[in-house]
Amino acid sequence: MQPFTESEFPAVNTLGAPADVCASRQIVMKFGGTSVTGAANWQIIAQLLRARLASGLQPLIVHSAFAGVSDLLEKISTGTQVTEAAQNIRDIHRAQATELALDANEILHAEFDFLAATEHDSRSGDTLAIDRVATILGLGELMSSRLSAAWLCKNGIDVTWIDAREWLVSQPQPHTTGRQQYLSAVCDYAVDRRLQDFLDDKTCVLTQGFIARNKDGNTVTLGRGGSDSSATFFGCKLLAQRVEIWTDVPGMFSADPRAVPAARALQALHFDEAQEIAAMGGTVLHPRCLAPAARAGIPVFVRSVMHPHMAGTSISKVTPEADARVKAIALRKGLKLLSLESVAMWQEVGFLADAFAIIKRFGVSVDLISTSESNVTLSIDPVSGNIAADEWHRLLTELGTICTVAVIEQCASVSLVGRNIRTMLHTMGPALEVFAEHKIHLVSQSASDLNLTFVVDENQGERLTQKLHNSIISGDTTHSTFGPSWSQLHQPAVQADRTPAWWEKKQNKLLALMQERECAYVYDSDTIGSRAQSLQTLSALDTTLYAMKANPHEGVLKVVRTAGLDFECVSPGELQRLFRLFPQIDRQRILYTPNFATREDYHFGLAAGVRVTLDNLYPLRHWGKDFTDRQVFIRLDPGHGRGHHELVRTAGSHSKFGIPAQELDELQQLVDRYRVTVAGIHAHSGSGIMDPHNWTDVGHVLSAAAARFDTVEVLDLGGGLGVPEKPGDPPLDLAALDTSLHKLKASYQQYRLWMEPGRFVVAEAGVLLARVTQTKGKGAVQYVGVATGMNSLIRPALYGAYHEIVNLSRLDEAPAERYTVVGPNCETGDRLGLDRLLPRCREGDILLIANTGAYGHTMSSRYNLREPAGEILL
Repeated sequence: MQPFTESEFPAVNTLGAPADVCASRQIVMKFGGTSVTGAANWQIIAQLLRARLASGLQPLIVHSAFAGVSDLLEKISTGTQVTEAAQNIRDIHRAQATELALDANEILHAEFDFLAATEHDSRSGDTLAIDRVATILGLGELMSSRLSAAWLCKNGIDVTWIDAREWLVSQPQPHTTGRQQYLSAVCDYAVDRRLQDFLDDKTCVLTQGFIARNKDGNTVTLGRGGSDSSATFFGCKLLAQRVEIWTDVPGMFSADPRAVPAARALQALHFDEAQEIAAMGGTVLHPRCLAPAARAGIPVFVRSVMHPHMAGTSISKVTPEADARVKAIALRKGLKLLSLESVAMWQEVGFLADAFAIIKRFGVSVDLISTSESNVTLSIDPVSGNIAADEWHRLLTELGTICTVAVIEQCASVSLVGRNIRTMLHTMGPALEVFAEHKIHLVSQSASDLNLTFVVDENQGERLTQKLHNSIISGDTTHSTFGPSWSQLHQPAVQADRTPAWWEKKQNKLLALMQERECAYVYDSDTIGSRAQSLQTLSALDTTLYAMKANPHEGVLKVVRTAGLDFECVSPGELQRLFRLFPQIDRQRILYTPNFATREDYHFGLAAGVRVTLDNLYPLRHWGKDFTDRQVFIRLDPGHGRGHHELVRTAGSHSKFGIPAQELDELQQLVDRYRVTVAGIHAHSGSGIMDPHNWTDVGHVLSAAAARFDTVEVLDLGGGLGVPEKPGDPPLDLAALDTSLHKLKASYQQYRLWMEPGRFVVAEAGVLLARVTQTKGKGAVQYVGVATGMNSLIRPALYGAYHEIVNLSRLDEAPAERYTVVGPNCETGDRLGLDRLLPRCREGDILLIANTGAYGHTMSSRYNLREPAGEILL
């Protein structure tokens, strides 16, 4: 790796910093949880520190907890899965210490003792006092920072470890609850000469983010993401030359790159623009961290440990351009709206004052507001609005004394952030057409003219963000603020070091198949078999079923059957295909899970002798006698969904699947009335899930429901095992999944554990090949057309799904153009990929769309009377 130098940073006097900031030798470097996890990252951090020390600077490091630890501490603080969470925390720190050649038990003995005592107290079932909760939540930063300080000293960097609570003191905030004062504290950040003097003779100092103390000496925390605020608080106290925020992404982007791979790097922002992006849903920085730095004039630089030489984003009082332009599309989920309605509010003096006085008493912050003569609609800040249920009920009751109150939940705000937005409204007409078929609950235009915000249903947020970004930002190549796209930044590294995919190894064979074809799906049986066999390594599972809706191709089913997997079906047609292919199959190895199906569909499954699942009370309420003396599985709604897109999250109130918890009492009554045997409890929370602990969480929900029925033998944890969406994404950690499942099995030994993956087995084994028909340029946007589109692959249009696209005919050529890849269908949404770096494409080339083995051909259509791509099994 090339050496780091101070020349990589602009002189702060060019960024509007005051003289005392420019003269400072001290800098603050904050490292996030993913940045401080792993020995490879620490080698990079050590190089960064040595470069700054060599330049005569004094770094103060603000250290986060290791990735995943804060979530586990939160479980302990709420008494949820305490023993498992505590052991996971110890395992994470011991593994990190082993990787750094340190002894965790020696360095962290005091913290491990405290964790053991906390584990004991949390199991008692008593609600912990709020000061104890804050102490527990802050343990992660204390543990991780001690290990890192020990490693730096061991590797020749003279570092002094200090406790942040000695220097950061919270300030009581008016109109906030006691809980907020402890868990979302704000600290004094006035210049601190005592701290400056203390650090004056120190080479390098390491402390913790997220934690502080109150005036009584009790631990408080700064809220999730609060380590960013710790960094700027320390920066202001020191009058530091700059604050560096090191995270897992190389700066701020014009949209969330996970949802919009075409998102552009934002190279320079004014404080108020960055604040607006952070406040309206940007996830790179905590919204609270920028105000202190802005007041002191201290520039903030956002960079990535994973990409340390990338310039990232500089945030200061000076930006290169100040013309009218949208710089980001920000999405914020989890909003609640309050609709306050009363005809009597027309010309009533003080109505808003009365309403806001009530909201103020409950410590709730209002974000957005829209008014009319008889209605006021406002959005509640997700953090301050996360008050206890009884407090929320009291708030609504008090508001109900002055108006009619309606609560609109599960909303999202989509914000166009930039400068001088009002002057651009006349040019945005075509872009704003994306809202034509969506309900808009609220529109707000900021007085600062920095954002225009629309509040919509949460399940539409990502799609609208993608469409707006594509219309307004993706093709803008003229503005100096915009750097390369996320996909451009990451493609070169991926090309250099990834393991070749099966289709790269079989390039010549695939091209030969396409000599007489315009398009085709091709499936690799070796890859299918390998994925199926990998599931057999999950020794905690008693049965693994293949969800055949992912790909019901007969050849695929035969490979899956040979690999030893059972089957999960959702329709009579799928059952009939299995019976025809495998006439000797044991029908009890088939799980049948129809949804909103006809009575005849259930009759078919029962008569066929397969295991039948009920995911609604309707069949028992209205056709209960059909199930008398039968065994069934029950599909529950675990309450929340996960996955790579809202439309594949199959749990929660906005999903049609599963019996909700509030209907379990009635379910018991119906089961008893019709003498139905509940043999299994089933849930499926979504698709594309990469968290190996997700299914353990589902298992705990299922076991609680299973305790109601003494006949339950099986907990079916569902599927949804994720596959890497983009080149370079890490795969699902099957070893961690198996470890998690073994812990679940140890807790509920009376049950057998099942899972039913589909996409995991076949997605990577399939590719869609399509011949280039035409190319076209429209201004800054280059199009390449191929012989099939959304009629063969609907996922990009339906979900905004990302599929890697390569020019199979020119695999060895370097990328030369950014293309939008489109099909031949008469539909604007007929796009297979946006902003893709490809070699220069020519008519006749074969493009390959990867990861299309699941939900590709099976969801295809004859739209425009175009036949979808056929299927070939290698």
